[in-house]
Amino acid sequence: MSIDQAIDIGREAVMMTLLISAPALIAATVMGLVIGLIQALTQVQDQTVSFVPKLAAMLIVVSLTLPWLITRMTDYSQNLLINIPQTLVPDLF
Repeated sequence: MSIDQAIDIGREAVMMTLLISAPALIAATVMGLVIGLIQALTQVQDQTVSFVPKLAAMLIVVSLTLPWLITRMTDYSQNLLINIPQTLVPDLF
């Protein structure tokens, strides 16, 4: 395996991690902004008020996007496993 192949595999892994975690992170960010705005307007500054809605939003988004997330993860894993022979022994293929 060359250095370029190792870098490509690492880059693909990081991109897949970002892609899979993006829906939950976006939901938590949006919910955090909404709760922060509500807290600023009502002057209720309790940390537990923002935790539960963010957690609920993340759970809802993950449950709605779970089939897509699983499909992306299995496609990536299958592609990675299928390409092991070409990556380890490139001269034979």
